Amino acid sequence: MVDYINTIVNEDCVTGLKILPDEVVDLVVTSPPYGTIRGYKNGCEYDFPGVANELNRVLKPGGVIVWIVGDQTINGGETLNSFKQALYFKENCGLTIHDTMIFKKKTLSFPDFTRYYPSFEYMFVISKGKPKTFNPIRDRKNITGGIQKVHGLERKGDGEEFGERSCIGKVLEQYGVRWNVWEVDTGGGKTTKDKYAFKHPALMPEKLAYDHIRSWSNPGDFIVDPFNGAGTTTKMAKILGRNYYGIDLSKDYCEIAIKRTNNTGVY
Repeated sequence: MVDYINTIVNEDCVTGLKILPDEVVDLVVTSPPYGTIRGYKNGCEYDFPGVANELNRVLKPGGVIVWIVGDQTINGGETLNSFKQALYFKENCGLTIHDTMIFKKKTLSFPDFTRYYPSFEYMFVISKGKPKTFNPIRDRKNITGGIQKVHGLERKGDGEEFGERSCIGKVLEQYGVRWNVWEVDTGGGKTTKDKYAFKHPALMPEKLAYDHIRSWSNPGDFIVDPFNGAGTTTKMAKILGRNYYGIDLSKDYCEIAIKRTNNTGVY
């Protein structure tokens, strides 16, 4: 077994990625610093082009990067770094922006009194070609599921009707495929039950990582987080039977991540 499998390393994100061979990663689930919004122990600056280029190198054809990011507001305006980063992956790395998803929070950390309260972050699903894996989560309850039958006509792009839908007459299923706006609880006892993990200032909700990992990978796949922090991605990868590799510049955060990942219990 190669020694980087199922390890968490205390390295700069680019240096840690350089350890990996070409095209070995099935899925990346990560959330980099959003400017200087949070106070990380080793600072917030990192070499974004270096990270993006290394992720492109290590990603398998058909592999996916889930890049969860928000924008900092400076002098009254948003930086739009989230979109700049997505465009870099597309234009400089040749990757595909497969989907732009939304992570909607049920609580607010930073109310803003000059605009409507911010309640979401972007989740860019970036792929190297067509994603090789998609396991859609079906937990969206249909209001008339089990009762109403499918009806209506198919339409062309210009709105012209051209025939009955292929599933006409079938009863709607109780649950349909989830939409691309995910509402997730955050905060104490909701982001994670690992109280010691809150020594990290910006935890990724376990539910978020869990659902992305089961959506875009299969058991035995190799999952990477170059900004592993307190280890949410590596913990969820282990619980779901995936191999993992986490990188973080902070030794303290790596120690938290190793503890969380080794004490997964039952999720």
